Amino acid sequence: MSESNHEPLWDIERVAAYLKIPKWTLYGWRTRGYGPPASRMGRHLRYDPADVIAWNEKLKSPEAEAE
Repeated sequence: MSESNHEPLWDIERVAAYLKIPKWTLYGWRTRGYGPPASRMGRHLRYDPADVIAWNEKLKSPEAEAE
């Protein structure tokens, strides 16, 4: 088995804790097409930590405030 440099995927609880929001907010955002990108693994959502961090940083950018 090859060694990977990737961080393990985050579950919805970890993303909610990172963003300091309820996990139900993430579920609601997902139904509206908003929020960090997620992948469905069976009945579970998994998030790439880099995608979550990039999405959060994009919200802080001046361009995001102008929209």
